[in-house]
Amino acid sequence: MTADAVPRDVGRLLKPRSVAIVGVSPEPGSIGGAVLANLERFAYGGEVHLVSRNRREINGRRCVGAIDELPPRIDVAVLAVPAAAINDAVAACVAREMGAAIVYAAGFAEIGGEGLAEQEAMARIAHDGALALSGPNCLGLVNFCDGVPLTYEPLEPLPPSGAPALGVVAQSGAMLSSLRMALLGKGLTLSHIVSTGNEAGLGAEDFLAFLVDDARTRAVVMFAEQIRRPQTFLAIAERARQCAKPIVLMHPGVSGRARESARTHTGALAGDHAVMATLVRRRAVVLVDTMEELIDTAEMLARFPEPPRSGAAVLTNSGAFKGFALDFCDAIGLDLPQPTPATMAALAGVLPPFAAVDNPLDTTGQTIKQPGIFTDAAAHLLADPGMGSLVVSIVPGGSRQAMAKVAALLPPLAGASKPVAVAVMGDEGPLPDDFIPAFRTRGVPVLRSPERALRAMAHATAYGRRRAAATIVAPDVALPELPPLRHGVLPEHEGKALMARLAIPVPDGALARDLVDAQKIVRRIGFPVVLKAQSTDLAHKSEVGGVIVGIADPDALSAAWQRLHDSIAAARPKLVLDGVLVESMAPAGIEMVVGGRRDAAWGPVTVIGLGGIWIEALDDVRLMPPDLARKEIVLEVSKLKGACVLRGARGQPPADIEAVAEVAARIGALLRGRPDVVEVDINPLVVYPKGVLALDALVVTADE
Repeated sequence: MTADAVPRDVGRLLKPRSVAIVGVSPEPGSIGGAVLANLERFAYGGEVHLVSRNRREINGRRCVGAIDELPPRIDVAVLAVPAAAINDAVAACVAREMGAAIVYAAGFAEIGGEGLAEQEAMARIAHDGALALSGPNCLGLVNFCDGVPLTYEPLEPLPPSGAPALGVVAQSGAMLSSLRMALLGKGLTLSHIVSTGNEAGLGAEDFLAFLVDDARTRAVVMFAEQIRRPQTFLAIAERARQCAKPIVLMHPGVSGRARESARTHTGALAGDHAVMATLVRRRAVVLVDTMEELIDTAEMLARFPEPPRSGAAVLTNSGAFKGFALDFCDAIGLDLPQPTPATMAALAGVLPPFAAVDNPLDTTGQTIKQPGIFTDAAAHLLADPGMGSLVVSIVPGGSRQAMAKVAALLPPLAGASKPVAVAVMGDEGPLPDDFIPAFRTRGVPVLRSPERALRAMAHATAYGRRRAAATIVAPDVALPELPPLRHGVLPEHEGKALMARLAIPVPDGALARDLVDAQKIVRRIGFPVVLKAQSTDLAHKSEVGGVIVGIADPDALSAAWQRLHDSIAAARPKLVLDGVLVESMAPAGIEMVVGGRRDAAWGPVTVIGLGGIWIEALDDVRLMPPDLARKEIVLEVSKLKGACVLRGARGQPPADIEAVAEVAARIGALLRGRPDVVEVDINPLVVYPKGVLALDALVVTADE
């Protein structure tokens, strides 16, 4: 691991014994004055030093006129000064041997050009002076546990609580503020909140490492527009998985416009979102798509330290909701298991005789007269060993009915060992004042739509399953010893030679320099054959007549040889061929694509997909970590949209999925073991009832 990959220590910044506010003023709207007011409201117990050009005292505290008048080795300097004065202030902090500095000012990398140059200069000054730098363009940070509010947003301290605490890290200050308000509004508590801004020095990874190791933090919520040190992030995420600390991450950037927005907002250079998603999920990071999912999933994982590993039970008083829930849960990947026979018998004993015992379970309108049905039904579903969680989705009714449901549901839900949630249908329709607090004060999440509750439970369940393994399953394919490879794009015959060394089947054949060579090869492999022109400068052979198939006899071979060379000479008169690949004509089968590539930031991933229109028109591919074992790859193949074709559609025999997994595992081993290999593309890989055959192989290696 490189020095840059090791998380930087932020303990001195998050728990300082001394703070200097540079640019403090008592005037309304003063950033420095707002920081001082926060420190006083929180009764910060450390030393507070003030720097002001025009005041000698503020709130009874002495001010000095410049940073160089401060005592040496202060833990944190809060730089509440204009952007034009920041670099001089950072240099002065270095001269006074300070531990860290927070820069709120904007106008740096997010605007490009001169702003980027100024930020890079700031970063060099801080790095060379061993100054931990947070920001610029940030909202600061708050350590609620120890009463350290180093932000200019007016805040109040949180009451002491033994409740599970959430840590929050966001590059955006606005997102940090909104997440803070939302999580506190749900009755949750916070340990630390951090806005990292442009990350000229410290990054989200550094604060994440602190929170993963912090005993007071139950789970971490992150909003990141770019993860700048992916390998560091993955190592921290794996540590979090092993110590059962969830990381819930929202990372915009799926669309091109979102990636452009990240560049203009925080100076980020966005990486490949799909690669990121594949690799972070491998480490049990909970990757969500919406702000609601970020907040709701964080609550679910904070309130229930033991996440579900099996599907959910759904309890409702709406028969119409059952059909919706079945469709919606199928779409989001949340299993709804059938109750065990014992549970079904117990439920039949408490439900009205006309109720269907099922999951989702409709208690029927009888609960208006007998709200206790909710009590018994919820208890039986929670006791079912096949149910990992319970979502109760109710129409509350009038005020009296709503509170009757509360009274009925609280006994089984409050203190449940399995995750539970109450979803209230009716959008923002009025509820009794005591309805939501009655649940939340007992640790039961309440959401104003069933969709939100079910999505949060789906994410919690996926996390529980990914966390369940004590270790990530080790890859079960080793890389054989390989010769050096030429740099750049390998011609097909060299790519196939590499595949053969990896024990990936390729058609029988060889490279011919002239027609005589071709005739010798054909006498060995037999007709029919295929001719393919070979050159590193010929990426698209078919477009220039460089591929001829179905050659059935010697006369056809001679004619095809001449036609191929004539076509290439006409299309590319200066092109010099390595030769012509002469191969056996492969029988028809199911065409797939198997390959992989090395992302510049995140490293290698592998990919599988059905070929032809499936991969292009339907985007039917699965991106995978390169270290998956074969049985895990088989599972990924089964998730393709067109997997039914492989299972034997319309009376056809099933395809050899195990052989496909073997090829993908060997490509993964190649990418893991040979950093010089940038991209591999087997297209098509023809799959048969027994075995596979790589009909084409593109391999790209790093330039010298």
